[in-house]
Amino acid sequence: MRIGIIIGRIGGVDGVALETEKWIDILKKLGHEVFIMSGEFEFWNMDYKHDYLFPALSFFSAEAEWEQRKAFFEPDKDPDHLLAHVEEWSNMIERAIVKWVNKKKIDVLLSENASALPCQLSMGIAIKKLIKNTGLPIVTHDHDFYWERGQRYISAHPEINQYVEDNFPLLLPDVKHAVINTFGVETFKKRFNIDATLVPNVMDFNRIYGVPTPENQFFMKDVGVKKNEIALLQVTRIVRRKGIETAISLIDKLNDKKLKLVITGNNNDDENKEYYNELIDQIHALNLSEQIIFAAHKVLDHKDLSDVYAHGRACTYFSTYEGFGNAFVEAVLAKKPIFVNNYKPVYMQDIGSKGFETIMIEDGKLTNQKVQQMSDIIYDPKRCAEIGEFNFELGKKHFSYDVLEEKLNKLFTF
Repeated sequence: MRIGIIIGRIGGVDGVALETEKWIDILKKLGHEVFIMSGEFEFWNMDYKHDYLFPALSFFSAEAEWEQRKAFFEPDKDPDHLLAHVEEWSNMIERAIVKWVNKKKIDVLLSENASALPCQLSMGIAIKKLIKNTGLPIVTHDHDFYWERGQRYISAHPEINQYVEDNFPLLLPDVKHAVINTFGVETFKKRFNIDATLVPNVMDFNRIYGVPTPENQFFMKDVGVKKNEIALLQVTRIVRRKGIETAISLIDKLNDKKLKLVITGNNNDDENKEYYNELIDQIHALNLSEQIIFAAHKVLDHKDLSDVYAHGRACTYFSTYEGFGNAFVEAVLAKKPIFVNNYKPVYMQDIGSKGFETIMIEDGKLTNQKVQQMSDIIYDPKRCAEIGEFNFELGKKHFSYDVLEEKLNKLFTF
């Protein structure tokens, strides 16, 4: 089939973009031809036959930013102007999608979170209009939903809240919903009496990953970790739910100047750098400025973080909330021990219950016992290797491309 993907951005390091790339790999392996319509192609080699840049779909387009501001942050007294704008702008986007669908002879659409989370209102509405008007088959890959984001998608206007509820997720007949965790399956059944398909996030366990090479031998030195020092890795963006303050506290409690925490992500998604500044204050108060390394300038947001993992000892992953937890499976692929918080609503139900060997804390609390257990692993390279191998085999069983291929083969049968 000719599959058309609609996505706000692709080619970056956010979970939606990364998983979409994996789906593309498998869909092509299954013999489908894949076309992409996106608002942004970040670190992406454009194939102009199959890739179509349409800036109106970007989360950071002027119109999308204005919509978000007026809907959720700085609402006008009357929401009618906003609703009229979304109606008009979504019509324009729908026309563009229809033109693209016809030109590329698309058989089925894949909506990548655009029909689940109202982070780009007009794009989501446009897709809904398209499906209602054409009856084109569609799979929606629903990563997360507005009700999971606290106050983020709550408007001062009841009309806007109702609008969001009416349109996100896409609840039309014959839509196939793929969700990334068991909680999503349960939510769809409970809220909408719809049977969604669970498709976990995966990694390619057949590739060489996170191993030392001549090309990455100086990576740690380049970010400020000396040869006799030990690097713990926080391979995430800097946003509050990642629980980075707990990783910093761990460095403080371990009380070893030779330990460094390498934080790989940037703070681009941190509103007004509020959380980042709190971390800076914490680092200053604990006098840890020589042990906490912000390495985004060296990592440069490359999607392939293999070089980062190659020389790290273990990974910190103290998130409080995740839709799935790509960084966990990535650390498993790299054969690194993981110190994890029992993040909601996914970890124990979808990952921890599989039997991975980790040191797990609850509610971000580092007890003396847990810190000691982490310390025992950090200073025992042989134990690190054993844990890495054990977790790798489990990861291969539950979160490999083979699992994804089986799921997509069923989803894209029409």
